[in-house]
This record gives sequence, C-alpha cells and structure tokens, in this order.
Amino acid sequence: MPHKVNAARRDKIPKQRHRVTNWPEYNEGLRQRGDLTVWVSEDALGLWSAPRRTTRGGQPRYSDLAIELCLTLGMVFKQPLRQTQGLMRSIAGLLGFEIAVPDFSTLSRRGKGLTLPATRKTDRSDPVHLVVDSTGMKVFGEGGWLEEKHKTKRKRRSWRKLHLGLDLVSGEIVCSDLTNDEVGDPTVLPELLDQVDGPVSLFLADGAYDGEPTSDLLAVRFGSMIEVTIPPPKNAILSPNAAQDPTARDRHIVEIESRGRMAWQKATGYNQRSRGETLMGRWKTVIAPKLKARGFENQKTEAGIGVRVLNRMTGIGRPSFERTA
Repeated sequence: MPHKVNAARRDKIPKQRHRVTNWPEYNEGLRQRGDLTVWVSEDALGLWSAPRRTTRGGQPRYSDLAIELCLTLGMVFKQPLRQTQGLMRSIAGLLGFEIAVPDFSTLSRRGKGLTLPATRKTDRSDPVHLVVDSTGMKVFGEGGWLEEKHKTKRKRRSWRKLHLGLDLVSGEIVCSDLTNDEVGDPTVLPELLDQVDGPVSLFLADGAYDGEPTSDLLAVRFGSMIEVTIPPPKNAILSPNAAQDPTARDRHIVEIESRGRMAWQKATGYNQRSRGETLMGRWKTVIAPKLKARGFENQKTEAGIGVRVLNRMTGIGRPSFERTA
C-alpha cells in the first residue's frame, strides 16, 4: 500500500519478500552487460564507413551506426566524449581492425538529430500492456548542497522531461520522447502512441492523463477493446450521460466511491503502474540522473540511445519473481 495511506502504522506492515526463480540465467545476463562483445560486434565494425553520397556535398566518413555505437559505449560505461574516443580506439586495436575512430567533436556534431532504428523488437502481433509516465532530467545548474553549504544565490535550473512507455508483457520501452519541462504529459501522448507498432489492450497512467483528450485519443486509436485505467481526482463527477451510457471513467468513479480507492487499485490492476516508477528509478541508476549534452537535439539523441541501452539489457536477461512472504 502507498506510504501516504499507512504512514502511521508503516513499521507494523511486514515487507513483502520475493525469490528470483531464474537466478542462473539472470546472473549470467548481469555479467554480459559488461561484456564488450554484447555492445560491439564484428558486423557493426564491418559497417563502419558511411555509404558514398550521390548528391552534392561533402562525403561523410562514418556511418550512423558507427556514431551510435560510440555514443552507446560512452553511455554504458559513463565516459565523456573524449574518453569514449579513447575507449573505441583501444577496442579497435584489440580486435585488430584498421578503422578510424571519430573524435569527440565529430561525435557531438553527428549526434545532433541522429536517426535511430525502431525500439521494439518483439512480435508485433502481441498486444501491448502500456504504462506511460514521465520524470524530470536535470541538464545543468548548481546543486542543493552547494546552495545550502556556501549560501550561493539560487539560480534558475534547466530541466528536461523524459516520457517513457513500458510494455508490461515484454518489459521493453516501446515509446519515448524528451521535451521541455513545461510540456504537459497529455500533449506528448499522441507522439508516444505513434511509436507503438502494434495493438494496445491495456493503458495505465497516473492522474496527470485524466481528461477527455486522453480518453478520446485512445478511443480513436484503439477502439473500445482497450482497457483504460487512469485514477480520477477526489472531486471528480460523473458525466451527464452516466446513467444511460457510462464511460470507463464513470465506472471508476462509482467503484471508488463504493469500495474505496485502495480496493479499486487492487481490482483494476492499477498497482502495476509501479513498474513505470521502477523504470524511472532504473533509468537514473543505470543511465544517469541528468543529461550530459547541452544542445536539445543532442539531448534527444542521448535519451534515444538510453532507451536502446536499457532494452538491450532487458533482452539479455531479466529476473522472474515469485512471492515467498
């Protein structure tokens, strides 16, 4: 149960215990995350050079795949662009490849607006159980400790908003976007749904997505077969035609009033939305809690590569749990 509901007796609530049922496979997957052969293959090095242009202009030296591979290594091993250049140079030397490694300025310039392949790799006929959420990503600015310790003047900090869509069935991130911090969550939803290549049978989101724009958009995109679970606010009222033709939101309001919000969460499976919160925490732990790039287009590329990194780690192996207590 949420901490805000049980704060007075939280110390008396026993913690749930789970056991990993596929520990050997998951343990090996954790090891492979640091294996260079997982991130750098001979096929990728074979496609290092860019195809020759047939139009006027300078000839690119490195392919988009080469730039993406270097930026991916820098993100996985948390290296700046200069150290990423040195890392890629040493890998090419160990593998015996005679290739030119792009310098840090090339990586920064080519990273702006880099086209990345599609995200989803699973069977497209499987319906998606979509959980959508967003989190703030810091770009630059002084930290709270510096302000508290040295009494520095508070400055306006710059943030970006990272929107992610998680498939509960496959565990993959199937859609993502990076926007300015003033962009609302429902505003980005059409762009996120455009990235989902397949049917969606379940949509879970927090109260920020509550409203007619979201419900109308989902109805147009996926029809009446989709199950939408969005918590209405405490002061929510029924629609004018609730008695004759109740909407999904009307049914949620009635059930919350009759059974309570906690029982509604359990009955509708809304508690699964916590996996979206877990994804945000995983991003900030594995990738980073802030963006390294300064330009907005480079930041969007950085976020897209982060999505591919987490999906690659999920594909290597993820744990299966069973509750023991």
